[in-house]
Amino acid sequence: RGMFSMKAGVKGLSENIKAISIVDRYLEHPRVFVFDNNGDPKVFISSADLMTRNLDFRVEVTCPIYDSAAKALILEVLETQWRDRAKARLLDEDQVNRLVPRGNRRKLRSQEQLHSVIDQWSEQFGADSQLGLDVGEIQP
Repeated sequence: RGMFSMKAGVKGLSENIKAISIVDRYLEHPRVFVFDNNGDPKVFISSADLMTRNLDFRVEVTCPIYDSAAKALILEVLETQWRDRAKARLLDEDQVNRLVPRGNRRKLRSQEQLHSVIDQWSEQFGADSQLGLDVGEIQP
């Protein structure tokens, strides 16, 4: 599909933004935004595919996640992805998507690891539950 092109870490523009791209078996393009908020993360999900051509003719929605279980699951998924040292890529200064350096970390493949995260949540809350989420009543 499209290429990952955000230039994070630019002084005066995006030095407080972190972004990685994971190219692996599953096509994923989650639209999750996390703001640190002085250690009390604010988590949002969105339908927005933030490309100019999409913003002119679509209605996009972004909403906060208030449910603590849903927020915890989203943050756990994101943390797992940040630890990826097999498929994660980082856009460098030359606009090249390079594999994230492994350093002394083990080679973690986040999409495989997330299978066990979801299995743990299923065991904890039951496969038929909504992961313990309080979704409230749906009104017509």
